[in-house]
Amino acid sequence: MWKKYINVLLAFTRASNLGFGGGPAVVPLIQKEAVDRYHWMTFEEFADALAVGNTLPGPIATKLASYIGYKVAGWTGALLALIGTILPTLLITVFLGDIITRYANTPTVSAMLQAVRPVVVVLIAQSAYDLGKKAFPSKSTWVIGVIALATLYLLNLHPGILILIALIFGYFVYGKQSKKA
Repeated sequence: MWKKYINVLLAFTRASNLGFGGGPAVVPLIQKEAVDRYHWMTFEEFADALAVGNTLPGPIATKLASYIGYKVAGWTGALLALIGTILPTLLITVFLGDIITRYANTPTVSAMLQAVRPVVVVLIAQSAYDLGKKAFPSKSTWVIGVIALATLYLLNLHPGILILIALIFGYFVYGKQSKKA
């Protein structure tokens, strides 16, 4: 029983502390822990959790942590996953904030960050590719994707509004199809 709790804490501590670049950068790391390492969920379940998490307000890392932690070990698992996600970064920021601020613009730190950025982009792209394989199973989903992309860039619509429109559209179009089946 304790091993499950320790694994939840360690998995989210690892994922959040290696996720340079914020929320999107931590998603592939959480996926590696929850799907590949511990097999707490399938890739499809992870993709669904990510989709639902993106419709809710707040940082994606904490939403995924609390959901997956709860799924694995109930409320204690949710709490431990959140602690693993938030506490190390909070402590580093509080206790090393002055050092981080003082050296953030030094050539050494800038060089390190310059090397990390492309790796983060590759991790995000790989995760997007993996999610895309599941998100576009039919021609209609490709049409939705193209319309969403055009809407984001041509109309400059807020992504949150676009997500709400997609939820409503999905309910009326795909929800009625599943009721007929």
